[in-house]
Amino acid sequence: MNFRTSLRAGLTGLALATLTAGVALAQAPATPPVPNKGDVAFMMSSTILVLLMTVPGLALFYGGLVRSKNMLSVLTQVFAIVSVVCILWVAYGYSLAFTNGGGLNDFVGGFSKAFLKGVDATTVAGTFSNGVYIPEFVYVCFQMTFACITPALIVGAFAERMKFSALLLFTVLWVTFIYFPMAHMVWYWGGPDAVGNAAKALAEAGADGKAAAQAALDAVNADAGMLFKWGALDFAGGTVVHINAGIAGLVGCILIGKRVGFGKELMAPHSLTMTLIGAALLWVGWFGFNAGSNLEANGTAGLAMLNTFVATAAAALAWLFVEWAVKGKPSMLGMVSGAVAGLVAVTPAAGFAGPMGSIVLGLVAGAVCFVFCTTVKNALGYDDSLDVFGIHCVGGIIGAIATGILVNTTLGGAGIPDYSSKPGELAVGAYEFGPAVMSQVKAVLFTIVFSGVGSAILYKIVDLIVGLRVTTDQEREGLDIAEHGERAYHS
Repeated sequence: MNFRTSLRAGLTGLALATLTAGVALAQAPATPPVPNKGDVAFMMSSTILVLLMTVPGLALFYGGLVRSKNMLSVLTQVFAIVSVVCILWVAYGYSLAFTNGGGLNDFVGGFSKAFLKGVDATTVAGTFSNGVYIPEFVYVCFQMTFACITPALIVGAFAERMKFSALLLFTVLWVTFIYFPMAHMVWYWGGPDAVGNAAKALAEAGADGKAAAQAALDAVNADAGMLFKWGALDFAGGTVVHINAGIAGLVGCILIGKRVGFGKELMAPHSLTMTLIGAALLWVGWFGFNAGSNLEANGTAGLAMLNTFVATAAAALAWLFVEWAVKGKPSMLGMVSGAVAGLVAVTPAAGFAGPMGSIVLGLVAGAVCFVFCTTVKNALGYDDSLDVFGIHCVGGIIGAIATGILVNTTLGGAGIPDYSSKPGELAVGAYEFGPAVMSQVKAVLFTIVFSGVGSAILYKIVDLIVGLRVTTDQEREGLDIAEHGERAYHS
């Protein structure tokens, strides 16, 4: 996932002199840009990898962590969420996330591409590089996989006790009112060619045309989501995916309440073998998640790939050795939990941080997330079944804020993207520690409040309509039988 809006072919021929309501209009060029087949193949492969990390990756990871009587329910929940969101995405989600929203454009897009109106095999989407495009259908699919996995992450926070009907209704409401707007606010913008062309027109304008050219550039820069305009960097989804889902999970587990017998009965994972398989698939799929967020096959995608290797390994080792020191024994569950924490933390930084900075980021994330999933969780007493908050929200916060530090070129980072100083190419902008970090902190705080409060309201609405929780008898019997009438295992 990256901070790019989908662009029609005409965006390269932006007519900066023509203004309507303060926004420059795009004029279709005579010859639409032709996507590179290598980039297309890379993005299609990345998209499939992101699906792999959800089904079966996330489903097996979560399923192995619950008791055997709830294994099938978790598999069903994750698969159903993916299926529901796929349909919502092409119906209106893509449009809400990646089109201009008029008066609400700071917060959400509009319905101009509802049901993929105007999107066909000839339309294209911009990438990080000027003049480089991929088919819009491919971009739609790639972004769709992110929309699918994010609400599926929330499931782990209240696993083993939520009604299936409530989960489906909550998913529809949550992606509509929380995820789609967040994706728009963080990733929607005019694209490199829109900015580059406007900056070039300003540089070439005579004295009489400077004011109009500057107004055109300002209009292009204003056509973006609110957090993007704040300067927040999120390469692949630290705020949009992980903090967003993590805080929603915490709110959900608190409002739904603790599992029957929590703190009194043994609730050990029924199959750590399944959990390891799921974690491995998550790591493999995450390369599509992070490297694919570059939208083209080049050196930055390679950087994101390397960072996804080293940050994950560092976090797995950090959790392993911290747990070994604290509890006396290194656990496999701890190691894979650390790996996921590292994957989460490096997600916003994948294309911005350098490899050495990513290793430090992984070490910090593994250690801090261990503390939150043990000491902090036990002290506060909330029943986050599978540590969605402790890993995804906390790891996402660490990664998002660290991105503002590690992007610094003096620390080996790639630098802040600048499309205006050298129109027509991607340059490295000036780095200032205070503004860079503050932009990240603001984005984190906004995401926590927006998703936390919004999710609480949606949970209450769902509770009033269908009720959130299964009965005590159903919970004791297990959701496999009580909710789905079948078992994961027959002995």
